[in-house]
Amino acid sequence: MKRIFAKAALVALAFAVPASASAQEPVEGHWKNPKGSVTVKIAPCGGSWCGYVIQASEKAKQGAREGGTDNLIGTRILTGLKKTGDNTFRGQAFDPKRNIRAAAVVTVVSPTVLSVRGCKFAGLICREWRWTRAS
Repeated sequence: MKRIFAKAALVALAFAVPASASAQEPVEGHWKNPKGSVTVKIAPCGGSWCGYVIQASEKAKQGAREGGTDNLIGTRILTGLKKTGDNTFRGQAFDPKRNIRAAAVVTVVSPTVLSVRGCKFAGLICREWRWTRAS
């Protein structure tokens, strides 16, 4: 009888370990751009993190169409984000309104604020946005 309880305890422990080992990164979740016109879901994709547009205003959708992105919803605007330090990730960003791809640094400033900085031309031209966590 002891063996059965011991095996049951090991099985329960095996199921509990992966849940605690896969702690959520603070970058994961839903984030709104400064105007509140676009909501992006940041989630694991492969061995990195990606951000997809999950909600957008009609004005944001129209701006994206003018830039060459027919369907803004579902567009990946953050790609290949890899953790490079405490709450800092590097990868690529895509601006659908301007149809520009750039190197990006994403920093979790606080639990509710995300800094997204994109740079072109070896860092000569940069732009930063402060996103807020969507509730």
